[in-house]
Amino acid sequence: MAEPVRQELSALAAIFCGPDEWEVLSLSETDGAVFRILTKAEGFMDTDIPLQLVFHLPLSYPSCLPGIVVNSKHLTRAQCEIVKEKLLEQAETLLLEPMVHELVLWIQENLRHILKCPEAGGGSEKCSSAASMTVDDGLWMTLLHLDHMRAKAKYVKTVEKWASDLRLTGRLMFMGKIILILLQGDRNDIKVPKSLMLNVNLAIFC
Repeated sequence: MAEPVRQELSALAAIFCGPDEWEVLSLSETDGAVFRILTKAEGFMDTDIPLQLVFHLPLSYPSCLPGIVVNSKHLTRAQCEIVKEKLLEQAETLLLEPMVHELVLWIQENLRHILKCPEAGGGSEKCSSAASMTVDDGLWMTLLHLDHMRAKAKYVKTVEKWASDLRLTGRLMFMGKIILILLQGDRNDIKVPKSLMLNVNLAIFC
């Protein structure tokens, strides 16, 4: 992992030093870093909305965009997806420099404006799933956030079989009720699991 990224992680750990504000989920010389930040941002009626932001910094970061997952019990699934998209749009303006802290500050200042947009008003299902894709030295990566996993052993076996069949490498991470899957592989292969994930939810959980 590049020294500038290590320095950014150290700075973030010092900034987000409150209870449960910061947690490193994975550090790898091949997959990069995955970590969680808990923060709050002003929403409607001047009320603070808790946000859980999971970032994946691939090895080529900050030359490429980070993977981002947004989760909040106070936002719908559609709103979480829009917040993630807006964060990625902002990240595009910050390429080639450390950006995570800037992104957190940006969402703290802009969440209420994002939620006022018409496209953020639809849907009533609480947010619990999002995905992001980045490029790393010719390989594609995606960070999947699963809603739930009732049949854990069967689910893990299914995911392992997919990864093997599609020639993907990856990592399954559990953080309390939050379940993340980090996958890496060829661009065409990496697109498949996001659609198959919906099928496995039906097959295992229904």
